[in-house]
Amino acid sequence: MLSDEPTGRLLVASNRLPISLRRDPIGEWQATPSAGGLVTALNPVLQRRGGVWIGWHGATAEEGGDELRDLGGLIDMGYALAPISLSDRQRDHFYLGFANEAIWPLFHDLPTRCTFNPDYWTAYREVNRAFALAIRDELRPDDTVWVHDYHLMHVAADLAALGAEAPTAFFLHIPFPPPDIFLKLPWREQVLEALLDYGRLGFQTARDLRNFVESARVLLPRGAVRGRGRTATVRHQGRTVSLGAYPIGVDAAAFSAAADAPAVQELAQQLREAHAPGRMVLGVDRLDYTKGIVERLAAFRYLLASEPDLREQITLVQVVVPSRTDIAEYAGLKAEIEQLVGEINGEFTRPGWVPVHYLFRALAHEELLAYYRAADIALITPLKDGMNLVAKEFSVCNRADGALILSEFAGAAEQLRVGALLVNPYDIAGTAGAIHRAAALPRAERRARLRALRRVVSRQDVYAWVDQFLAGAEPGPAEAALLAAQV
Repeated sequence: MLSDEPTGRLLVASNRLPISLRRDPIGEWQATPSAGGLVTALNPVLQRRGGVWIGWHGATAEEGGDELRDLGGLIDMGYALAPISLSDRQRDHFYLGFANEAIWPLFHDLPTRCTFNPDYWTAYREVNRAFALAIRDELRPDDTVWVHDYHLMHVAADLAALGAEAPTAFFLHIPFPPPDIFLKLPWREQVLEALLDYGRLGFQTARDLRNFVESARVLLPRGAVRGRGRTATVRHQGRTVSLGAYPIGVDAAAFSAAADAPAVQELAQQLREAHAPGRMVLGVDRLDYTKGIVERLAAFRYLLASEPDLREQITLVQVVVPSRTDIAEYAGLKAEIEQLVGEINGEFTRPGWVPVHYLFRALAHEELLAYYRAADIALITPLKDGMNLVAKEFSVCNRADGALILSEFAGAAEQLRVGALLVNPYDIAGTAGAIHRAAALPRAERRARLRALRRVVSRQDVYAWVDQFLAGAEPGPAEAALLAAQV
């Protein structure tokens, strides 16, 4: 079990280290800190408490990754980095295979997209054991081990098999599926029991926690599971495992301040002028079939066809960040999206107005903030998402009294229903209707909704998430009241 007053160092394990690597023109490795909420949140904790971040650096042994055994000469994060080396086969079978062809689609309720290759399972077990060995080598008395996400569900079990003793915790950043989906996994018992080797399990939402509890009740002896709502316990092999729902947040204050920087304000004004006098609808997503981009484009097309008065009065800016484009399925998704964009623009474009502006690239941070600040409507409609931090970032950055349209299947919907317009992303007409409604909302209502969103996101920011999870704490009274109203 984790102590309520954690002491000693923190050992963080995740699939990737908090750095990005590249080779310079003369072939030397260069490292820069990675962006992202998890890195932002854990950097100060690791720097304050001391500790080690264990993860893959991103290069395989065949690409020269074995040269990177000591990263201290490349970058100073204020704490130690312990790199894991993977072979090409392990990358392909563990990361691209088991993690992203089995667990990722299954946990997003898309079992027909799964590939349950026994070789993938073998590589997954190999890599988890490699992580456990690296953690064991770093362990000191009083250290706490915090493991992140679906790539590393077996690490605590492997640590126990190695005889390494330490308090362990695990946080799942993606959804946990209902039992009828989870039970399709050929290695369901092994995965469930491995998760229960951790002292504490954290999930994004009460729904994910409930799904895990129901799966445990199916696979474990009767009476092993206790609790309901946002916390529970499981008695397993003589141990008590604590479970909780801890929704991850963003660095709300930092995002809000950065959105007010002069350069961002200037760029946001340019964006608004470019789309004036109509409404700007913004979608920002990584290229992935779970993000509902195809369905969103279909809804926007339906809106333009069914509401001709909105033509030339509304524009969709769809940003798609490249991801896994070397995988055939993702390359096919990119082609489908681009075909839809072409069809919509071919059908509805008029002189001086193009209905869909499509950007297939990662935006610079200032550019992303400018879009957040300027947009009239954020259209965030994943088919399933663990949380979706774009919705939270938009809520604290927007300065246009913007409206948030959010999928009810995003984890963020649990908290943000106080101000968002929730939609079923599979309902094309319903999503189109929500866009129409958002465009017509009175300014006073848009302001009130945005204030409510900012209040939730600011109170339950990424730092509150870290503190609550490490202490095993419930949200404070104000946050608990908000959450209770939303579940």
